[in-house]
Amino acid sequence: MNFRKDILLQDSRVLLRPYVPSDLQELTAIAFDEDIWRYMPTRISNDEELRAWAHTVENGFTNGTRYTFMIVDSATGQLAGSTSYGNISLADRRLEIGWTWLSSAFRGTGLNRHCKFLLLQYAFEQLQMERVELKTDVLNQRSRRAMRKIGATEEGVLRSHTQMHDGRRRDTIFYSILKPEWPGIRQRVFADLSQANTST
Repeated sequence: MNFRKDILLQDSRVLLRPYVPSDLQELTAIAFDEDIWRYMPTRISNDEELRAWAHTVENGFTNGTRYTFMIVDSATGQLAGSTSYGNISLADRRLEIGWTWLSSAFRGTGLNRHCKFLLLQYAFEQLQMERVELKTDVLNQRSRRAMRKIGATEEGVLRSHTQMHDGRRRDTIFYSILKPEWPGIRQRVFADLSQANTST
């Protein structure tokens, strides 16, 4: 995976493009919503925490460990949030899709489904990954339903897996999609999105 290349994933609804530092100003308008971070290990509630998030993102690009996208609403050009490829193991041909957050205006609109399709398509068809992982807080029923809805297989719970920003120890539930499963999922789950999209 070439972290020096700008990966642009796009369909009629959404553009996923790499994070750039100039995004920070626009992100301040959406990132301080506490509902975003309820089930996240970290949170962004002020400028200092936003800068810390940006530092983590930039280190991910530098070290080749995380590729962070900005989610842009195609209709308005407005930043809607962020998502990432992470825990990338090229030797194992495996990565994780996660670190996803959306502003309140775009939750429940179907935008995230478009993001997941583009990310899965690129991971399996361009990067030739064998396994894509997803995980969430076991308490996050909305996220769990969304993962099942896109065809991911529930694999199990790791107890007391993650330290949360509020002091709670999170039980984390893992899901995955394997490369042989992708053609069927693409046809069955994402048929309406498969006809018209581009990725570069």
